[in-house]
Amino acid sequence: MKKVTWLAAILCTLSLTACSKDAPPKPLEVTTDDQKAFYSLGVLMSQQIDSFSLTADELALVQKGLADGVTKAKPVTDPEASKAKLQEIAQGRFKAAADKAASAGVEFLDKASKDAGAVKTTSGIVIKHSKEGTGAKPAATDQVKVHYEGRLIDGKVFDSSVARGEPATFPLNGVIPCWTEGVQAMKVGGKAQLVCPADLAYGPNGSPPSIPPQATLVFDVELLEIVKPAK
Repeated sequence: MKKVTWLAAILCTLSLTACSKDAPPKPLEVTTDDQKAFYSLGVLMSQQIDSFSLTADELALVQKGLADGVTKAKPVTDPEASKAKLQEIAQGRFKAAADKAASAGVEFLDKASKDAGAVKTTSGIVIKHSKEGTGAKPAATDQVKVHYEGRLIDGKVFDSSVARGEPATFPLNGVIPCWTEGVQAMKVGGKAQLVCPADLAYGPNGSPPSIPPQATLVFDVELLEIVKPAK
């Protein structure tokens, strides 16, 4: 049986080609610190090209280009000559993704506004209180301490103080407009869900890599405290 080196196994994976049946590649492990670091390099590289929304065939071409570059193989085309085309593709797909997200967000907001107990503000935020607080309401100039979880409309969590096990403290006038307005509608001790339209969240640019452009966001918020300024 032929011995498959770690480099050959990686290149086999990168090029998405079938390796010899009598020499199956050893499954890549991600256990040591070095392995985790190189795996993380791949994840970070993927974030840089996320706006391309690659198909499986396009991903195979990117992987082949990466493999050829790593092994110093002769490129099948001139990479420099493709820069303008790459920029054109990226911009077109970025806009298409933003338009799709905006349309999905409008539909999601409309559905959320029809839930029992939900209220849609004039600005477009949908607020649904799951627990009424008994304390004071904060002003926009107040600092507040909260527990929260933020999700995309597909349910993917992008941030969570609950998961970190530590509440967040911040001035209400220093966050996205949806939070500034929505948390002011809560009382200390209360819990609510805020559905934030994109224009009151991160807008057409999003907040890469976690929040795509024109994303409608969902936050579950618990208002723990209005933080008094230090004397």
